[in-house]
Amino acid sequence: MKLQGQVALVTGGSRGIGAAVCRRLAADGAAVAINYHSSEGPAKELAREIEEAGGRAITVQGDVADSAAALEMVRQTVADLGGLDILVNNAGVAQDALIFHMEMDDWLAVMNVNFGGVFHCTKAALPHFMAKGSGVIVNVSSVMGERGWVGESNYAASKGAVNAFTRCCAMESARFGVRVNAVLPGFAPTDLVAGLTEGATGRSIKKQIPMRDFGEVEQIAEVVRFMAGPESSYMTGSLVNVDGGATTALGLGRP
Repeated sequence: MKLQGQVALVTGGSRGIGAAVCRRLAADGAAVAINYHSSEGPAKELAREIEEAGGRAITVQGDVADSAAALEMVRQTVADLGGLDILVNNAGVAQDALIFHMEMDDWLAVMNVNFGGVFHCTKAALPHFMAKGSGVIVNVSSVMGERGWVGESNYAASKGAVNAFTRCCAMESARFGVRVNAVLPGFAPTDLVAGLTEGATGRSIKKQIPMRDFGEVEQIAEVVRFMAGPESSYMTGSLVNVDGGATTALGLGRP
């Protein structure tokens, strides 16, 4: 188990990709702090599942859009699990609308969580990583940050910001032994994108993906595990697409 003795904090870890990441890191030996905002039940259920499988897990409540909450999440992880080695910035929201109809609150809510959360949690974890001379940050971004899609301007902008931030943070942190990379999922069925992956819309989108299928959250989690582990020790500032080839084609930017 290549992550034995390591401690990971996964934001938005109670559901979807985040839960799959928690399971995968725990299966490889890491103790996991499962962050949640409002999904206390699923977070505690996941922690029990990990512990019953022989791993270590705690739940950590906190809104990543709040800088003070991010600091407390890191503090609690270090206090309860004995350290912090891996930060996975996964928490995200979506409030889709055409730009013409989009309200400022829709814009700010998505930016504050998707990009603000990455900034706040990274800033909270960096002093700990820098002091010990090592650490790994994996940002769960999206291929939407690299391409356009109708109705996704706020979400795509937030993920584009995450991608740029990943590169800059990698440059600033490398001399302290801290690696920073991003994983960019394509379409993977979760609650967040259910409207795009189900029914006729989902069938239409599948036709635009070279591999003709959506990804599974476990496939995304495998790449996050790779980016968090020793196999990627010479990688920093990388943006890794996990999208079935979707971004190799222009597509239509809509179903």
